[in-house]
Amino acid sequence: MTTLSTVYTDRWRELADIKDELAERDWFPGTSGNLSIKVREEPLQFLVTASGKDKRKRTQEDFILVDDNSLPVHGGSLRPSAETVLHQRIYQLTDAGCSLHVHTVANNVISELYKEQGSITFKGLELIKAFNMWEEDAEITVPIIENKADLPALAELLAGQIKENIYGVLILNHGITVWGRNGFEAKKHLEAFEFLFNYHLKLSSVKKI
Repeated sequence: MTTLSTVYTDRWRELADIKDELAERDWFPGTSGNLSIKVREEPLQFLVTASGKDKRKRTQEDFILVDDNSLPVHGGSLRPSAETVLHQRIYQLTDAGCSLHVHTVANNVISELYKEQGSITFKGLELIKAFNMWEEDAEITVPIIENKADLPALAELLAGQIKENIYGVLILNHGITVWGRNGFEAKKHLEAFEFLFNYHLKLSSVKKI
């Protein structure tokens, strides 16, 4: 029988492995970014990155277990990421088991270029299959929301964009937050989005030559 302690340990290792891989890609500049993974459904508990940590390093203080109010379950001096409430809302509104937020040049530039439209849509590209969309004319849309300093308000803006076939939301000049049913799927979605952003920017620059 799987115990909560075993699940906690397994999820910690899974999230640590994801963090290490994304750090190798240089997707956490200046301690930016935050990651989380669900440990318990009811009551909701999830591991989230501790605030201000160098995500290139792996330590026993990388993650904090928080509850459905984004508060630490066990207390202590560590603080959860300031954006923990965004992860909380994703878990409350979806079947997600993992949520990832990273800042890259590509996703920031895309958010700036398409802020007036409020979203960017990709169609007819092979990487759309990463979202389990297999139709020949499948398309994937990424909403773009305002970057509010009031984090509960930002979380509600993000929550308002969660609907069918939405797997990530761009925050204007603040990176992308994605989710999936587990760590593997969330990372797959993140990788696919970053490919699509980079492809679009590269293609646009070539067309201007």
